[in-house]
Order: sequence, then C-alpha cells, then structure tokens
Amino acid sequence: MAVIHGRKPVNGHVTTPITTTPAAQERTPVVYAWAAARIALGWVFLWAFVDKMFGLGFATPAAKAWVNGGSPTTGFLKGSGENALGGFFSGLAGQAWVDWLFMLGLLGVGAALILGAGLRIAAGAGATMMLLMWAAQLPLETNPFMDDHIVYAIVLIGLAAAHAGDTLGIGTWWGKTALVKRFPILK
Repeated sequence: MAVIHGRKPVNGHVTTPITTTPAAQERTPVVYAWAAARIALGWVFLWAFVDKMFGLGFATPAAKAWVNGGSPTTGFLKGSGENALGGFFSGLAGQAWVDWLFMLGLLGVGAALILGAGLRIAAGAGATMMLLMWAAQLPLETNPFMDDHIVYAIVLIGLAAAHAGDTLGIGTWWGKTALVKRFPILK
C-alpha cells in the first residue's frame, strides 16, 4: 500500500504528491543508519558481557572474571557508595541474583540488537539497565542530569520504534513467526 504525502506549495506552485512504499522506505539511508546504530549498540552490550564473563583485560582483569569467581556488579555498585542512592546500590553489589540478572541482561540485549529480533523487550530491558546505572551515579560529576546512560536508553527506544531490526537483521522474518504474531511484545 502506498503512502501519499499531501501537496505542498513550492515557489507558488503546487507540487505533485510524493508516493512512497514500504519497500522504497527500506532503501533510504535512514534505515541503514538505524541498523548500524543497532548493531553498534548491540556490540557494546555483548562486549561488556564477554569481557566481564572471561576477564579479557579491557574493563575486567582476568582475576575478576565471572568464570573465575568474580562479581560483574561489585566494582561498579560498590563505587556508588558515596552517591545519592549509593546505600541502596552498594547493598546490591555482588549478590548472585543481581549478577545473574545483569549478565543475562547484557547478553540478551546485545544478542537481540545484533540479530535484530526482540527489540521491544531488548529496548525495555536495556533502557531499564541504563537508567539504573545512571541512578547509581547520581549526582553526576560533569552534567546536572545527562550522561551516556540516558542517551543509550533513548537510542534503544528509538531502535525499537524505528523497527531497526528489519534492516540488516532478522526482524522481518521474526515478526512473521507465529510466536510473535501471538505475542507482539516479542517483536
């Protein structure tokens, strides 16, 4: 089905309507920009999972890897102790259920973004993770309220709203499955 945009006067003349189809929209640079953002942000989440799991020495040394008995949440959450909500967040540091939720969140959000399937749930889970990490750092040192966690949360919501998994991902196929048709939140 074609979408016809209204006529707009240009230099006193009415132009002909512009007709675009969904297939034509898929070829625009915008959808590729959203797809690239999706894959890049997916890599950020997936890399954080891999580094914390195996301690590859980037953000997590091998001795503190999860597979070596380290806690993926302790360093960040213990460091929030003097912040506004630090008492709450430092109390969560190192608890097994928090570590498992955090690592499953990193893996799930990262995989969903890279594959392009399940973006609605990935956006919700990822945005929640980002907002919690933002809250753990309050008050911010370099800005009254904005930091990369808020930006990532906004981009995650934008990715889901833009159906970014349909370009360079399996989102179109995933959306046609019986499971997703029955439970659209899984799109």
